[in-house]
Order: sequence, then structure tokens, then C-alpha cells
Amino acid sequence: MKDIAAATGFSANTVSRALADKSDISEETKEVIRKKAEEMGYIANALASFLRSGVSRNISIIVGDISNPHFSVMVKEMQMLLQKKGYNSIIFNTEENPEMERQAVTVSISQNVDGIIICPAPGGEANIGLLRHYGKPFVLIGRRLEEETSYVICDDENSGYLAACYLMDMGHREILFLNGPKGISSAAERLSGYRRALRERGIPYNGRLVHTVPVTAGKGTERMRRALAGEQHYTAVLAFSDILAWQAVCILEELGKKVPDDCSVIGFDNIRFTYPRRLTSISSSKTTMARKCAGILLGQLEGKAGRKEQIVLETGIVQGDTVRRIRK
Repeated sequence: MKDIAAATGFSANTVSRALADKSDISEETKEVIRKKAEEMGYIANALASFLRSGVSRNISIIVGDISNPHFSVMVKEMQMLLQKKGYNSIIFNTEENPEMERQAVTVSISQNVDGIIICPAPGGEANIGLLRHYGKPFVLIGRRLEEETSYVICDDENSGYLAACYLMDMGHREILFLNGPKGISSAAERLSGYRRALRERGIPYNGRLVHTVPVTAGKGTERMRRALAGEQHYTAVLAFSDILAWQAVCILEELGKKVPDDCSVIGFDNIRFTYPRRLTSISSSKTTMARKCAGILLGQLEGKAGRKEQIVLETGIVQGDTVRRIRK
């Protein structure tokens, strides 16, 4: 800063306040100082800035599987929005493992991030407790916990209901459900919706048709293969995500079953740009979820947030270019 001051003729204090975009410095002066700073290769000292202000301008985004387009689309959207507001994003991948999630949380706290957006891993309730203990602002995305927390999710109970009703409208009564762990709120709620649809149609619930599989891409292939090759008869598959649905399609074809001729398949998330053909899927707006989640956290950081904000987004069935919605 002393070098910039000498080069521009301003005091070091004026240079400091101009680079910090303080309101008592004119825009003309700021422009001169910023231009010279850029010419001289000036980079602000983030640690010094944090020590002065207590604000790091860093946000952690913690998700289960960044290779899943469902997460990567939202992470990109949040990162761009936060960047426009002057925040840097630090991305963590937990592999849906609570120990890896705890490491991400502790590193975030130790790096003095201003806030955290997190999709909680199953069994990671203690990690959320750690955030509470340290008073770190946070928002849950895609999943919720029993505790009072701010979150943005889709209507997962109605999503399970939508998917099951869609398949039953096609004449299916024996629907194999490849679901995520019950520790994931969306998995538990989708199962509840699946069971509600069966009750309404007078179809008995068969627990042997419901299988728990890992939700991280590629990790549950063998377990899924055993479920699909088992003796229990089924004519349709409902999968926890589009990634799992496409794994199921591949396994079914290996088993000699054509999709959709021999077996119908439906997933969740509406990931349309990754696969060679369109899959019928349950969808909610990933960009809306990302923007609302980032908005809630920014509100907390700016002191504008009051009570906990809990947003549940509507979902619909996407078949080709058509979106169908079935109300509760």
C-alpha cells in the first residue's frame, strides 16, 4: 500500500480505504488507486483483512457427491451468486460419510468462513451440532433434520407419491424401490409417499420390494444388482436419483430386460443433459433451490434474517418435455 501511495500521491490511509471501497473516498479517487494497484500487481492480504473486520468473505459449500449433476448444478449456481456478492466459495465433497463431513465442518470453522451451506450426510447430526456450538451461520440444502434449522428442500413426500402414482397409472402394481438410507430425510419422506400411494390404490406394502442402496455414484452397484436379480417379482423400478436409475437401466439390460418394454424405470432430479436418452423423472428447480439457499445465508450474514426460514419447493413429473403435477 505504501508503494501504491507513493505512485499515486495519496496517503497510505487513503489507499487502504479506497481499496476497501469505503464511502468517504470519491469514486474518482478509487478508480485511480484501483488502476494503479492492478498495474502493480497488488493482492489484498485476506488474513489482515479478517483480523481487522472479523469477516473472511469465504463461504463453505458442503455436499455429498459433487460428481452428481444434481449437486454440481446447484453448487455452480450458488458459487456464481455468492461471487457477485463479494464472497469466495470453498467446496467440500463428503461422499455421504459423516466422518468426512465432520472434517469439512471443522476445517471450515478453523478457516473462519463466514457461513456454511450444507447437504447433511446420513448420521451427521453431531456435525450440525458442532456448527451450532460455534455459532456459525448455516443453511441446509436438499435435506432437513428434526432440529429447528433453516433449509431449502423439495416436497419429497409428495415426490415419492408422484412417482408411485405415475407407475401405477401405467398398470404397475409391483414396484421395486431402490431407496437411499433412512438417515437421509428425502429417502424417508419419499418412502412415506410411496406407501401412501399404495394405500390409496389398495395395494399391500411389500417390504421385500424396498431396498436401501448407497446414493453415491458407483458405490451401490453390487447391492443394486442383487436387488434387481432377486426372486421378488416386479415390473417397474423407482430409484432414489437419476444416477441410480441409470445404473438400474444398465443392470436390467444386462439381465436381459428391456427398458421400458419389460420394465419401467423412474428416477428423481431430472438430470437431462448427462444421459443419451431422456428418463422419466421427478423434478424441482435446482437453480431455485440454490438461489433461495444462498439468499437465506446472505440474509443471516447481513443481519436481515429473523426466525429460521424453511422452504419446501413443489415437484412434478418430467416425461420428455412435459411436466405433470399431482396434488396431495
